[in-house]
Amino acid sequence: MSDNVIKVTNISKKFRLYHEKRTTFFEALSGILDRKQYFEDLHVLNEISFELKKGEALGILGRNGSGKTTLLRILSKIYKPDSGSVEINGTLVPLLALGLGFHPELTAIANIYQSSILLGFDKKEISTHVDAIIKFAELEKFADTKIKNFSQGMLMRLAFSTAVQVNPDILLLDEVVAVGDMNFQKKCFATIQDFKKRGKSIVLVSHSINDIESVCDRAIFLNKGNMVKIGPTKEVVSEYQNFMKSQK
Repeated sequence: MSDNVIKVTNISKKFRLYHEKRTTFFEALSGILDRKQYFEDLHVLNEISFELKKGEALGILGRNGSGKTTLLRILSKIYKPDSGSVEINGTLVPLLALGLGFHPELTAIANIYQSSILLGFDKKEISTHVDAIIKFAELEKFADTKIKNFSQGMLMRLAFSTAVQVNPDILLLDEVVAVGDMNFQKKCFATIQDFKKRGKSIVLVSHSINDIESVCDRAIFLNKGNMVKIGPTKEVVSEYQNFMKSQK
């Protein structure tokens, strides 16, 4: 039996970019009649394949626009690939943006329940984790406060704490651990390392070479939607750094 928790096979994704907005009926009709193409297809990912094993951390490097976040959104089932396949074995929690799935008019505790249920976790199971989530996030005084009144740092702490305390098999992270004060960042990284030790798997997108090197066993270097290299973290980081130097 395979010990892969994620298997990605030849996935591709493109988005259609429109260059002109027609505001009148005449403009729309003339556009149909002359059949001129007012859009182009932007290929964001091109036949990407990789596997992630149980207990492994995989880093994703690349410049802005290289397809990193799109790849995470496909793994999270927010986007569907145009071609190829994605197999997920285990529970997965994406932490792709601050407060993703949170409702500003609900309290911290209500949002813990709502976001966790949306991710497929049982309400009774969540109840056993609520106190630990609030404590880890250092929000004991704000548990019954609507999150529209939260600062970015408070929102980040709640989102990260909810993600790790519901104990998924796979955690997807997109730069979020870079937000918050130094002490909380240290606590986040300690939690991520403990997460790995317990046999959990991580996919981390980051512009920070230090974060990738300290957390990840392997890495992927993406450029313009293409996989330039996949392998041990140090080798991929070296390739990425050489590429960045060549662009100056």
